[in-house]
Amino acid sequence: MKKIIFILAIISPLKYISAQTLKLDAILDSITTLHPVIKMYNNEIRSMDEAAKGAKSWMPPEFSSGLWMTPYNPKLWKKGEMGETGMGQYMIGGQQMLPNKKKLNADAAYMEEMSSVEKEKKNSTVNDLVREAKLFYYEWIILKKKLRVLEDNEKLLDFMIKNAEIRYKNGLGKISAYYKAKAALGSVQNMQLMFESDIKEKRIRINSLMGRNAMLDFDIDTSYQLNDYSSLLFDSTLFNNSRSDLKAIDKDITLSLLKQETERQSLQPQFGIRYEHMFGFGGLPMQYTLMGMLKIPMAKWSSKMNKANIESLKWKARALQSQKEMMVNEYSGMAYGMRNEIELKKKQLKLYDVNIIPALKNNYKTMQLGYEQNTEELFMLYDAWESLYMTQLEYLELLNQSLKLQVSLERIIEKK
Repeated sequence: MKKIIFILAIISPLKYISAQTLKLDAILDSITTLHPVIKMYNNEIRSMDEAAKGAKSWMPPEFSSGLWMTPYNPKLWKKGEMGETGMGQYMIGGQQMLPNKKKLNADAAYMEEMSSVEKEKKNSTVNDLVREAKLFYYEWIILKKKLRVLEDNEKLLDFMIKNAEIRYKNGLGKISAYYKAKAALGSVQNMQLMFESDIKEKRIRINSLMGRNAMLDFDIDTSYQLNDYSSLLFDSTLFNNSRSDLKAIDKDITLSLLKQETERQSLQPQFGIRYEHMFGFGGLPMQYTLMGMLKIPMAKWSSKMNKANIESLKWKARALQSQKEMMVNEYSGMAYGMRNEIELKKKQLKLYDVNIIPALKNNYKTMQLGYEQNTEELFMLYDAWESLYMTQLEYLELLNQSLKLQVSLERIIEKK
């Protein structure tokens, strides 16, 4: 018995432990550090940076060894009876191409810049993940607000139903709107189940974005803010400074120019040195060869590929610049359109807050007072409740749309 009491003493406080409450900033910080795709980009960037460390490597030296100008007849390898020297030699040799310093620097600059494109692509992916997390977070906030509305309206319906039952039993009221209220109560309870399920789904999705167990329980801070972007100028300067995908295009253009330089340097002559040492047979003296080598890639028949690549890269850079201008123009139009829609919804929300919902609340209170004083019927009270209830949900849906538009606008200007 003591063991049972001890176990219950341990377990019972656990029921009162609330789930961890996370703010949006904490969720976004977790995503930017723990999401698997971020780790993938970090590893890819590290891979490119490590590869760039070998950009200034020389060509490997070449060694050779073997017989040199040696007769097939082994008898001729030996010294003759009259003192003649033998024929044939054993040779060892090596050669090394000497790299063009400018070519090495051009290759190094190109390879060191390659990871910068991946860094901007990573930032662009982070922007997409942030947008997704914000959408889930704000939808969760709206769902919690809707649940609160449903709880309040469930109490109102419960009051109407119980009051109508009492009046009907006492022969003081009609039953005409009673069943409508009963059906509405069931509908409210059904929506509560749906919204609670939706909240669980948002929790799972956010957990996945944070790179942790999808079933971990936590709650969110329901504070939010509708930002003011009315004075912001959506021009090329803003997007070029903020958008990671545009910065990635700039890096691609830079890479094209750097690659052009490597192709130009490939047209420069390349020097090398070769040394060979021969051991003579049959008294033949030792000999050596010391030679310089020169590669001439600028010759007409050997430079076609490099010149074609240089021309191709020039047009690629122009194509990227045109693509960038097109994207800036598209982003600008989308941003202005979204801002206009956000401003409209802000005005609509203000109308709901200041005029519509307070008026409907007063209408319901008036009807409730009349119903309690037997001057109004249940169906009139029900109609007043239904108008208020539907308007409250419309308000929250309008707020949901406003927050979604804000998230989409912040994604376009890449605001974290």
